Amino acid sequence: MRPQAKELGKETTLCEKPQEPRGSSRLRPQLHHLPDRQLLRDLPEGAKRPWGKEKGSPLHHAGNYEEAHWSLGWFSLPQDEILLTPWRDFPVEDTDPFAPPDEEKWDFVLVSNIHEVGSEKEIKRKKFLDELSKKGFAIKKIEDKKLFYGVRAPKQIFRKYQWLLRNPDSRLQNCDVHHDIPVTTRIRIVNFILQNTTTPDLEKLDELIKKKVFEATFPLHEKEEVREFLKEKWFHWRDIFCEQRIEKIRCYFGEKVALYFAWLGWYTYLLGIAAVAGLVVFTAGITVFNSSQVSKEICEASNIIMCPLCDQKCPFWLLSDTCTYARVTHMIDNEGTVLFAMFMAIWATVFLELWKRKRANVVTDWDLYRWDEEEEELAMELINNLQHEPRRYQHSYFRSTIMLLLVLVMIAVLIGIAHALIIYRVIATALFTQSNFEFLREQADTMAVMTGAVLHYITIVIMTKVNRHVALYLCDLEKPRTFSQRENNFTVKIFTFQFFTNFSSLIYIAFFLGRINGRPGNYVRIAGKWRLEECHPSGCITDLFIQMAIIMLLKQTISNVMEYLTPWVAHKLRKKKQRPKKRSMILGEEEEEAEDPCKRQWLSNYQLKEVNIFSLFDEFLEMVIQYSFTTIFVAAFPLAPLLAFFNNLFEIRLDAIKMMRLHQRMVPRKANDIGIWLQVLEAVGILAVIGNGLVIAITSDFIPVQVYKYTYSPCMMENSTSVDCSTGYINHSLSVFRIQDLEPYTKLPETLPGFLSNEIKECRYRDYRNADDYSYTVQFWHVFAARLAFLILFEHVALCVKLIAAWYIPDVPQSVKNQFLDRKHSNLRKDLSVMEYSTEV
Repeated sequence: MRPQAKELGKETTLCEKPQEPRGSSRLRPQLHHLPDRQLLRDLPEGAKRPWGKEKGSPLHHAGNYEEAHWSLGWFSLPQDEILLTPWRDFPVEDTDPFAPPDEEKWDFVLVSNIHEVGSEKEIKRKKFLDELSKKGFAIKKIEDKKLFYGVRAPKQIFRKYQWLLRNPDSRLQNCDVHHDIPVTTRIRIVNFILQNTTTPDLEKLDELIKKKVFEATFPLHEKEEVREFLKEKWFHWRDIFCEQRIEKIRCYFGEKVALYFAWLGWYTYLLGIAAVAGLVVFTAGITVFNSSQVSKEICEASNIIMCPLCDQKCPFWLLSDTCTYARVTHMIDNEGTVLFAMFMAIWATVFLELWKRKRANVVTDWDLYRWDEEEEELAMELINNLQHEPRRYQHSYFRSTIMLLLVLVMIAVLIGIAHALIIYRVIATALFTQSNFEFLREQADTMAVMTGAVLHYITIVIMTKVNRHVALYLCDLEKPRTFSQRENNFTVKIFTFQFFTNFSSLIYIAFFLGRINGRPGNYVRIAGKWRLEECHPSGCITDLFIQMAIIMLLKQTISNVMEYLTPWVAHKLRKKKQRPKKRSMILGEEEEEAEDPCKRQWLSNYQLKEVNIFSLFDEFLEMVIQYSFTTIFVAAFPLAPLLAFFNNLFEIRLDAIKMMRLHQRMVPRKANDIGIWLQVLEAVGILAVIGNGLVIAITSDFIPVQVYKYTYSPCMMENSTSVDCSTGYINHSLSVFRIQDLEPYTKLPETLPGFLSNEIKECRYRDYRNADDYSYTVQFWHVFAARLAFLILFEHVALCVKLIAAWYIPDVPQSVKNQFLDRKHSNLRKDLSVMEYSTEV
């Protein structure tokens, strides 16, 4: 049975160690950590002391226990304080007699092409490596087809980190008891120093990589116990329904990645509830597939002649021809949709509030609840350069104005692309209606919607890359003070651009399609030639359903397949291309080099797909866009949560396989939340309330049907209760147009079979207009007022419910608050005891 240790009432594994809360003062002497006087007397004569000469040393002037502690704290216990002095004042060798030999552990690997001796690139590379050597880094060189440099930082760097931040890693993340700092923290600190080391030519590592001095830099996938555990228990497909090992993920990839998987797992877990609710609503719609009174009227309307869908060669058509389309529409557009939209607005709020509670529990268990990112960044700046001066906070109204204008220009471009998709749909509809194929002529609208959705997906794929470059360029213009500020600014910009890229076309279909196209005899046209699309007499919600279904299916199939197959195929090709050739047994030197374990390990890591600072960002962005699809227009597509749920089950394992097997190891990042993504998700929650309210009020036929039922139906006009109150709705919602009022250049359409040309005097179209002058009827204004009233009522009720849910569910659990209360009480009691003890002495 695995032994465990107790801390603060919680169980912790042996690879973790207790840590004093960071709330205590750094300058307070810790008497319970003081070394015994006997330890000072029993030091062997001539023993090497880390302060140099004995006389003049801090201990020489120490007159009591407190002063002795300040001098010997780091020497006695690993969690105690050390002196903040440049590391050149410390011995270069590692003087810990209990530490095992660690020569083959390397923090980072730099890869470079083999340059000519004396070339500019070779000189720049040597200057950079010399700077690392001056900082006490150990460097190992291995030559193959490329040059590999393994770097290992001196332990004094990590002791300084522990001193400055009082070792915030209160629990060791790796189970190797010989290390006094987690591997993830080592990698993070070394990466920071590598990225901020400046050569005499004032060049940093990223500039050297751009100039091809170095090709790549990466930390190593080690055969650690944690990694083997994750390979066995996490990323296999058989574990798809198993709980994730978040603590182990943190041990290997750091807090940022662990919080991503914790959030994704929690999102998927609660998405299961929304998926069940959406499936119930969709199933209920199927049960009324044949029983809807509105659908029955459309299917039986064999004598209602509809106006042509285009100006050239388009025939009149019977309303009953669209019977199946009408049934599908009312399978989606029913009373259950309204309830589901309200449910999803509440679900989005509850999900975020419960996530805040879960996040508070997780980061409290990691002792990172009150961790300060800015403080850590300043500490690492000082470790890298003791003369570093922090950049001051600045704000420029001129720069902010320019930035806002540029963002608006980019949004205008994205809206223009959405307009191009609209023009495509209009032209495609006109071409399909004139096609020689009967199927295309009959299904012209549906085919235009489907091909437009595919084209929209291709646009999303292309513009995602463009949006990234534009967002990065704008961030460079802003000149953010820190990396975290740059990341936040980039996140807001890229999400804004991606939102308009993904949703502009959907917004047009939901709120403008069929409402700005005019009427027969006076259509709104593009370039004076192609008239805009019309909605089906049963509503436009099916067009929105088709568009969302195609985009979500393509994004969740093709995108995920490409996301996995691309690094997998590249990895196989690189492995095959760089497979080492058999060496001659006679050449002992080459044989020995081929057996170098470091070389084998470095080559295998180099062959993996390169990662960058955006690797995890891309995963977050993908999931947040999916969350937007799942919530904003869910009233038109109740199956969205179900598709997202199954996608996320596979997404978690695909991400795990990529990170563990196909990608180089990510540089761990410390974090205590998901950052600005939480504010983005809250904004999406508000947009979901507005979007679903608009879909029900404008896109859906729910409001017009209700107005008819309670104002113009037989139930109200004739006080009849023996018939369905929606009887006669279709005839009531169609206006009459006289054929003689067609536009002059419109060719007279073909006649319907069974009708003579002179028999067709009028046709019907979807609108509320008078037959005499085509002005709006009173019913139009009744429906308009009802739509507006419902929108205001729905949004206010939904937002009030969201606020009540946010108030009802505390962000921080009481257990976490009580834990911090106990810590404060314990620290104060300890401080008081120390004071009384010092007074007595």
